[in-house]
Amino acid sequence: MSEIITKVTDTVQPILDEHRFSLYSVEYVQEGGSWYLRVYIDKDGGISIDDCASVSDELSEKLDQIDPDPFADQYFLEVSSPGVERPLRNEQDYQDAIDQYINVSLYQKIKGKKVFEGTLKDINQEELTLIVKEKTNRKEIKIPRELISKARLAIEF
Repeated sequence: MSEIITKVTDTVQPILDEHRFSLYSVEYVQEGGSWYLRVYIDKDGGISIDDCASVSDELSEKLDQIDPDPFADQYFLEVSSPGVERPLRNEQDYQDAIDQYINVSLYQKIKGKKVFEGTLKDINQEELTLIVKEKTNRKEIKIPRELISKARLAIEF
């Protein structure tokens, strides 16, 4: 599985470099008896459907030329944006999310809650600081990083 991810990453990167896009992630998963190769791409200002189609066409052609073929089964190729509510997976994602609205899920409760939404104010090795709305006030909450199970960008309503 990791061999496939590596080969796809190595194959798609020059295509993305040419278009000035970045690679968000690659996944190769089986769902309902079918295999899916999903390539998530991004760029400043966001990815369009035309961007995805262009990369998909170029990547499909390049993948057909890989020898030996790493794919044991037929698969569906999907190229898309990671979406507006993309997960924060690494340190750079968290740094890029400073001053943005995020959703944080925890392994255990803090102040009686396991889910917080707010604006990411700061992050360091030990904790992140969120500004959350509570009724009519804004409040700063510090969340220890070891308690975070998932974090993602969110849409503020």
